[in-house]
Amino acid sequence: MKRLKLVVLGGIAFYIVTFAVSFATGPLIHEGLLMDTYRASSQLWRPELNQDPPDMGALMPRWITTGVIGSLIVAFVFAWVRPAFSGPGWKRGLQGGLCLVLLGIVFGPLGYSGVFNAPDKIWIWWALESPFYYLPAGLVLGWLGDKLDPLPA
Repeated sequence: MKRLKLVVLGGIAFYIVTFAVSFATGPLIHEGLLMDTYRASSQLWRPELNQDPPDMGALMPRWITTGVIGSLIVAFVFAWVRPAFSGPGWKRGLQGGLCLVLLGIVFGPLGYSGVFNAPDKIWIWWALESPFYYLPAGLVLGWLGDKLDPLPA
């Protein structure tokens, strides 16, 4: 039951942190640094994003649903592998977040960029953005792990 609390409550907390971070990175990176690149590669994006202005509201249900499901999966995996990390919960979470950053780079810029013809600038900025999401969210997940499902000493 403790593990289930960690997965559900930790997953929701992980999602909330990443969602909150998106309010900072979205305007800076996606509506700023990458906007011209996104427009130049409009064939890659959903029709809602090609409208003027983009219809973010139409995609929000999908983004929330996939974000929550993904965060629950992250929390499940973290609950499974966290004994492999050392230190207090927040540090274990930070290490788990770092693993997500590294895996994201493996699958994104190093993997999918060989399949999807998005400009390299997009892949690079998405990789640079990932620590801002996954490190604080991992830290919170790890901290909650100590509270909800402490590891044996």
